[in-house]
Amino acid sequence: MSVHTVACNIFRYSRRSYVTSANHPRKLFIRYGLPRTATLQGLISKMAEDSLLALADTKQAELMKELCILVDENDSVLGKTTKRNCHLAENISKGMLHRAFSVFLFNNEGQLLLQQRSANKITFPLYWTNTCCSHPRYSADETDHNGSSKGVVLAAQRRLYEELGVHPYLLLPDQFTLLRRIHYRAICDDPRWGEHEIDYVLFTDAPEVTPPVVEADPNEVEDWRFVTQDELKEFMSSGEKFTPWFKLIANNFLYKWWDAMLVGKLHEHVSSEIYRDINK
Repeated sequence: MSVHTVACNIFRYSRRSYVTSANHPRKLFIRYGLPRTATLQGLISKMAEDSLLALADTKQAELMKELCILVDENDSVLGKTTKRNCHLAENISKGMLHRAFSVFLFNNEGQLLLQQRSANKITFPLYWTNTCCSHPRYSADETDHNGSSKGVVLAAQRRLYEELGVHPYLLLPDQFTLLRRIHYRAICDDPRWGEHEIDYVLFTDAPEVTPPVVEADPNEVEDWRFVTQDELKEFMSSGEKFTPWFKLIANNFLYKWWDAMLVGKLHEHVSSEIYRDINK
C-alpha cells in the first residue's frame, strides 16, 4: 500500500464513523505493531520502511532488524541502529558509519576460501568476496571498546558457522589475526543501498576446514571455492563481480599479507592504523 493510499484512507475515515475494513487506520496501526499513541507520520514512516523490503527474501529482511554498532571515523562507539538503517544510501550520504569485519580463511594448503553472496542478499547479491563478511552486533559480548577486537572475533566465529557451517571449535579466538581496519564507502547496484564501514580485516588459517566441512547456507551463500593466489588473480580478471571491499583489500594488501602468512611473518603486517578509501 502506498503512502498516498494511507493518507487518503485516514482522511476518508476521519470524516465518518468506524467501518470494518483492513485499511482502517486503527487496523493499520495494529498491523504494523505501532502503539495507540503513535502518530500518522509514524505510521507512514513504518509503512515506507516496510515497503522498501517488501520484495526482499524473508530471512534477509528479518536480519535487517539486527542492531549494528555505530562508530565515528576513529572507530569509537557512538550508539546503535538497525542493519537496515546502516545500509540505506540516504543515511550513508549523511555520514552514518558502522563497524564490520571481513574474514579471510585459509586451509592447510594456503588456499583462500572465497564465497559468492547469495542472490537473496540485499546488498551486493551474487558478488564474489572473501570468506565471510558481516557485522558485530550491538551487544555486551560483541561490542568492543578501547582497541579490543574480542567482540569482533566472536562475531566472526558466529557468522562463519551461520553462513558456512564452520564450527567455532575449528577456529579458536587466538587463531584470528586482526591485520588492519579499513574505512570505505560504496553504493550498490540498487542505489537505495550501500556500505559505509570501518571493516576489521581478519586472517585465520584452519587446517581442518576442507570441502567436506564447509556446509554453506544457500540463503547466505550461492557458491564457494578455495583458490591459490594465481587462481584468484585469474578469477578476478575473468569478468566476475567482486565486492568493493574485497577489491580494495586485494588491490592494496591481500597478496603481501598472504605471502607473509605462508612464511610465518604475518605479525609483521599488523597495524592499529585505519586505512581510508572513502572516495571510491
